[in-house]
Amino acid sequence: MAVKAKDIMVTEYYTVAARASLTEAVKIIKRAGERGRRVFGLMVVDESNRLVGMISMYDILLFLRPKHIHIWGNMEDIDVEGVIAETCSKVALVQVGDLMSSDIITIGPEAHIMMVLDVMIKKHVRRLPVVEGGEIIGIVYISDLFNHLLGRLVE
Repeated sequence: MAVKAKDIMVTEYYTVAARASLTEAVKIIKRAGERGRRVFGLMVVDESNRLVGMISMYDILLFLRPKHIHIWGNMEDIDVEGVIAETCSKVALVQVGDLMSSDIITIGPEAHIMMVLDVMIKKHVRRLPVVEGGEIIGIVYISDLFNHLLGRLVE
């Protein structure tokens, strides 16, 4: 029997509105971790709950990183705490839609897991929304794909 995306996808997933602040996205990521699933990215939805983008911890960290950090040297002469406080105060003013990746790669529930693996590797993505008829029905995380394949390897 061929294993498909629908067989390994997670149907309890987290989304964030494109109009939400980055602070709200971080809260959702944090809550997900407290509930037992470490989440490193969220699907971004519009008012109609349609998938419009993805935002990851990497996107948020990239925003938080000061642009001129490469010239700061060893940072001993910089008020690092002040820089962090200033940067964090700006997070509430930025909407998820301003930072999200809108070039979304999705798969259907009938995609064979080897096709899912191929897409993840070629496109360098760690999570793939599973969409059917324009609706989000789940998400495949690379860790779940790996664990499924690992389980098959050690049978």
